Amino acid sequence: MSWSERVVFREGVRISCRDWGDPGGSGPAVVLLHGLAGHAGEWDAVARELSPRHRVVAVDQRGHGASERRPADVSRAAYVADTVAVCERLGLREPVLAGQSLGGHTAMLAAAAHPGLFRGLVLVEAGPGGPGPDVPVEIGGWLDSWPTPFPSREAAVGFLGGGPVGEGWAAGLEERDGGWWPRFERDVMVGSLAENARRAFWDEWSQVSCPTLAVFAQSGFIAPGEIDEMLRLRPRTTALSVPGTGHDVHLERPDVLLEALRGFLGDLSPAAGAGSPGAGRSPAAR
Repeated sequence: MSWSERVVFREGVRISCRDWGDPGGSGPAVVLLHGLAGHAGEWDAVARELSPRHRVVAVDQRGHGASERRPADVSRAAYVADTVAVCERLGLREPVLAGQSLGGHTAMLAAAAHPGLFRGLVLVEAGPGGPGPDVPVEIGGWLDSWPTPFPSREAAVGFLGGGPVGEGWAAGLEERDGGWWPRFERDVMVGSLAENARRAFWDEWSQVSCPTLAVFAQSGFIAPGEIDEMLRLRPRTTALSVPGTGHDVHLERPDVLLEALRGFLGDLSPAAGAGSPGAGRSPAAR
């Protein structure tokens, strides 16, 4: 099954989506959000497998991919409002919202701010976080280290980690002027982290009421103490740890993530709510 591009405009900002179509089944729709400096195509392997039973929409978030390259507003609220607009404009009724890293953070905030709008929440290497004033500088430095333009796609794959991780990141580049370039602007990426650098979002995490699956890798990106606190505050969260993986677990082990997603989606009835099946720690919880 292939996808088609759907475009949503919110306050003049273009948001591009990969819509894998509606199979007409009873399963909930799934909205997928990539992380910082990522792109909707990172989810292709997962979306392709889910699409026979679920309508799947992967979003190029503002500032990324085929969406608006230089939006004036890169606040957390703007990212959340875009997500809600995509669901409303594309007719996605009570979808399950899934996101990796900063996309997972956006998904968490959307679920907290709009109770009842989402049937379920899936966080992949994402959490409430905490103040990190050095993070914007560190991310800016990392982006500055990219030898852009890359001379070839193969060179980009190698630099960006090699294997499925490098392939996933390189798939987000565009070829022009004899080289391969990112489809985002450095200052937009750094600005998108400004609020996360200033504070944590524990109140928002506590306000999420829909069934939640949290998937963690062995990257150290989410500290063990943060995971413990997440589960203490919302003990009915289903948590899964994927050994031997890095932050881009959705690229490294899409098979494991897909199995977890299928189980989670299968537990959600059309009338799912805060007390529905799909809640509770899994045997693999950390």
